[in-house]
Amino acid sequence: MKQATHRILRLADVQRVTGLRHSALYEAIARGQFPKQVRLTAKAVGWVESEVDDWLAARIAERDGAVKRSEVS
Repeated sequence: MKQATHRILRLADVQRVTGLRHSALYEAIARGQFPKQVRLTAKAVGWVESEVDDWLAARIAERDGAVKRSEVS
């Protein structure tokens, strides 16, 4: 059985991938609307890449659902 591997993204990577600024990311985390960061050391954090990917996929699904609903109306 293969053990899952996790890639960690640092803040700059998360900002590049999502297009969100630092403050928007942390506000979304506080509201429970973005994956929480993982503490790497006393001063460093990162995000699990698969969780960020899942968040992005959910945004796309929301958009696609909104488009489909508006096409029906």
